[in-house]
Amino acid sequence: MKPLPSTLKYAFLEPDETFPVLANDLTLDQEKQVLDLLRENQEALGWTLGEIRGISPTIVQHRIHLEDNVKPYRDRQWRLNPTLQDVVRKEVLKWLDHDIIYPISDSEWVSPV
Repeated sequence: MKPLPSTLKYAFLEPDETFPVLANDLTLDQEKQVLDLLRENQEALGWTLGEIRGISPTIVQHRIHLEDNVKPYRDRQWRLNPTLQDVVRKEVLKWLDHDIIYPISDSEWVSPV
């Protein structure tokens, strides 16, 4: 498991659970109430895309449909100011950690950024 900031800790819904619930600095009574509430409504939680009911994966997955025999065109790289670069970098790393996006290196349409 990943190390957490000092304000967070791991708490599991069940003893053999693999998906942790992150609990903040709560009292033991408050933590018990939160975990009890999550246990009661566990069917409403979705840990992966496949577990989220009512949302078709075709809606949330992005595909780029390409025409056959089209030569890739590479646009010039846009520069961001340093503040925005940090924000974008943190957001991309968060998406990578949560498996929302994944790297692709074998496509001729992908430019190494």
